[in-house]
Amino acid sequence: MLALFAVVAAVDGETIRALWLLLATLAIDGTDGMLARRLRVKETIPWFDGARLDDIVDYITYTFVPVVLLWTGDYLPSGALGAVFAALPLLASSFQFCRVDAKTDDHFFLGFPSYWNVVAFYVIVLGLSPAVAAGLLLTCSVLVFVPVRYIYPSRTAVFRRLNIWLTAGWLVAYAVLLAQMPDPNPVVVGLSLAYIAYYAALSVYLTLTRSGSGSPSTTPHQVSEAAGVAKPGD
Repeated sequence: MLALFAVVAAVDGETIRALWLLLATLAIDGTDGMLARRLRVKETIPWFDGARLDDIVDYITYTFVPVVLLWTGDYLPSGALGAVFAALPLLASSFQFCRVDAKTDDHFFLGFPSYWNVVAFYVIVLGLSPAVAAGLLLTCSVLVFVPVRYIYPSRTAVFRRLNIWLTAGWLVAYAVLLAQMPDPNPVVVGLSLAYIAYYAALSVYLTLTRSGSGSPSTTPHQVSEAAGVAKPGD
């Protein structure tokens, strides 16, 4: 439902309202896995596949809606070229969400984990040009196929407590920046981007130092269990 409301907001030109709704989806995604495990959903209703629902919802809210937001807000190149760049994350994430090895047994995401809501957020908040936005979409689409092991903030064992707290801080910064629009405070912007740099740097570092230490998961792709910055914490 939140995805629908976000699309309606985007079509109506209410970009900031759409981003608030996407923040709400992050909060839900950050707690639904924890609640499902706490309430033992697999035991109480074993005939219901919550992981499948989670993936469907996450593809819509983490990929489809952000692309709609960029498209309707004229943040992409005009004409056919814009359509091409809009298609890139949709196609790349279609592959990502269907990979059986997209999440490792030691709780890392293999390849860029479809954080298009984060990409769209910074394109809008920073007022990036269509050319820069297109470059980000292209780069992240390629990164889907590059085997970097991205941390899963709520479950990756390395610095887990720190990662959860930093991710929670990023969500607060997200809300503060939206409240400050259209004139976001540069300090808050910097702190927000510092978390993104930390997340990326730690992911690359752990990929290089722990290569081969975790085998790919044999279960279907469940990108949605990760929370916040996209996916901050269950």
